[in-house]
Amino acid sequence: MDRLQYIYEVIAKEGFSDLALQEIDNYTKDIQNGTEDFSRFNLSEHAGLCKGGAHLIGASIVACYATASITAGSDVESSQGSPANWEIDEKQEQLIEQWARAANLWEEDSEKFLIEEFGPMIAQGAEAKVYYKEGDTSVIKERASIYSTTQKALDAIVLHNYLFPETAMKVIGFTRDSDGIMRIVLTQPYVNCLRLATKAEIDDMVAIKGFSDNWNGQGVNYISDRLALEDMHPANVFIDMVTEKPICIDCIVKFVK
Repeated sequence: MDRLQYIYEVIAKEGFSDLALQEIDNYTKDIQNGTEDFSRFNLSEHAGLCKGGAHLIGASIVACYATASITAGSDVESSQGSPANWEIDEKQEQLIEQWARAANLWEEDSEKFLIEEFGPMIAQGAEAKVYYKEGDTSVIKERASIYSTTQKALDAIVLHNYLFPETAMKVIGFTRDSDGIMRIVLTQPYVNCLRLATKAEIDDMVAIKGFSDNWNGQGVNYISDRLALEDMHPANVFIDMVTEKPICIDCIVKFVK
């Protein structure tokens, strides 16, 4: 039996029992050690998964199980058709929260905790709340999903880490905000911004990584054979004060298919 399939069967039978948590942890460690692969990603992207830390890997395993379980249920009741993205997302959120609570990775009052531990909120956008204490080398983000499923939001962290390892994100926990929106809590290196990058500088940076402009040279979206980059505007790409090179702190990144 495939090892991942065995983990799925343990979760289906026992929920997030001690055995299930141990199997997820063991598989996660083997992925980090390079003795196991996570087939969702190619070898280069696998490095981005590992940079995201054990909690990102664990959540990705649980999200894949959620998708498999709801899809299997749909196949049994084939007259209902394939599950919609919102149904998949709902199942993924539900199971990731159950797993995170069982693994002590869930924070109930995250805003209070983050302010006390990591400093005040310094920025807030549609996707993330950012906390920072003067002098620290990292910021803390509460990142909400703007993707069609939670799995794709987790993928985006992996793919960001692969493309932009200098600003790699590491998952440290999970929460819901006062509006009930699930958020991934992560750390990211603090960047001293010299200035915002120009369109030409962003074009050059992503071209080296195999991307071309996806809007006749006028937009902020780029595409490669495998991945799509969006929202690459200057507020998300700084010129680093130390290296004086463009550095991406945030963007939308996803598989083309």
